[in-house]
Amino acid sequence: MILTPGASIAGKRVTRSYGLVYGNTIRARHLGKDILAGLKNLVGGEISEYTKLMAEAREQSLARMKESAASHGANAIINLTFSTSYIMGNASEILAYGEAVVVEDA
Repeated sequence: MILTPGASIAGKRVTRSYGLVYGNTIRARHLGKDILAGLKNLVGGEISEYTKLMAEAREQSLARMKESAASHGANAIINLTFSTSYIMGNASEILAYGEAVVVEDA
């Protein structure tokens, strides 16, 4: 599956569009990780526990979006975008969305 944030793929042409596809996940923080993050906040630097959590969420959202596109028969997703939103005090959503298409060599 080809993924691109652009509207086109070099050397390919879109022959069919299936429209919008998306994948999302909502992840909650872990109390133990919150404590470690709070301590890290005192001294500064990257909060690697949250970085890992968000990376896993992005990958899961991408996988779900690709599944949706493949179920329609698409072999590419163009105009790929990520969005995040705050759900509640300890949970965030990651949403990946784009246009499912079939591309062929130009």
